[in-house]
Amino acid sequence: MREPALADIARRRLANQQITVREHKTPRDVVCALGAVQAQDYRGALWAVGLRSPGSSETDIERAVAEATIVRTWAMRGTLHLVAATDIRWILELLAPRIIAAGASRRRQLEIDEKTLASSRDLLADALSRGRRLRRDEVMVLLESAGIRTGGQRGIHLLWHLSLEGLICQVPPKGRQSTFVLLGDWVPGARPLGREEALAELVVRYLGGHGPATFRDFVWWSGLTVADAKAGIELARDLLAREKVGDKEYLMLPGTPPCREVSRSVFLLPGFDEYVLGYADRGVALDAVSAQRIVPGGNGIFRPTIVEDGRVVGTWKPASRARPASVVDLFGPLGSAASDALSLALSEYADFVSPPSGLARRAVGGG
Repeated sequence: MREPALADIARRRLANQQITVREHKTPRDVVCALGAVQAQDYRGALWAVGLRSPGSSETDIERAVAEATIVRTWAMRGTLHLVAATDIRWILELLAPRIIAAGASRRRQLEIDEKTLASSRDLLADALSRGRRLRRDEVMVLLESAGIRTGGQRGIHLLWHLSLEGLICQVPPKGRQSTFVLLGDWVPGARPLGREEALAELVVRYLGGHGPATFRDFVWWSGLTVADAKAGIELARDLLAREKVGDKEYLMLPGTPPCREVSRSVFLLPGFDEYVLGYADRGVALDAVSAQRIVPGGNGIFRPTIVEDGRVVGTWKPASRARPASVVDLFGPLGSAASDALSLALSEYADFVSPPSGLARRAVGGG
């Protein structure tokens, strides 16, 4: 059984993450409130936002991407995220230089030099000018035709690098292919911030959407150096509250909701959801055994999860063309009230993606 203090932290995180307390009505507001939303899995990222946007559909969230109110690109930790269009410039300017510098050894391994980067930059700037779009496979053909090799991960690394530089970003994919545009054309009004203002703003965004969280959690999520993270905390100190639980200090905004009863206790989260992945220490949400089930073999692929009262209690697979019913894999039995709540969560997801999906449940051993 969880310590009461950890259960309280979990419930407050659920509220701040807009899972149990859904205060924001638009996809852009949801993404802005969390700072950024992990988005390696595009469809999963749409559900991550939809779960937090009452009454929304998958089409509504994708429209926000298509209309450039939210942007998909490589951001925190050099990983794909959804970011509010108004935030994309200052977030990249703050975080990308360190990520790019850390990629120097990988560029050497791939034999990507400054000349290659400059040529790739010029090619894409010209090919994507005047609002044009290219699928990833079309970008690879373009680069190859100019004598720039794309095999062995060279091509995807070039796209990653140029995205972090702020040259390009992604729009809704064509089929299963990532599709790219010029960031400057796509979101021309994105605002810059001074470095100190950006550091403080990132702290506030993270804790507003993820708190209570530790300093270590913020360092991990942001990818900042410890020194820069400390500077950000200090710059935002008048806006923060602190609370000691055991030997850990948790940071949050003063308005963080207190622990309270909610009408629903079970939620379906996509893979890579911020509630699980947004912290260095995930012990509030899952134990070591559950962690192995969510990321089998530590392969970095986070499965979609089922959360009951802030605790991960199983995984699930969304319905697809090949699998008409969502598959639920529980770590142990649920009580009758939780089972009813799970059925409601499945119905909510079915309404989101439409057409509705069915339910096939497979309970596994407890623990």
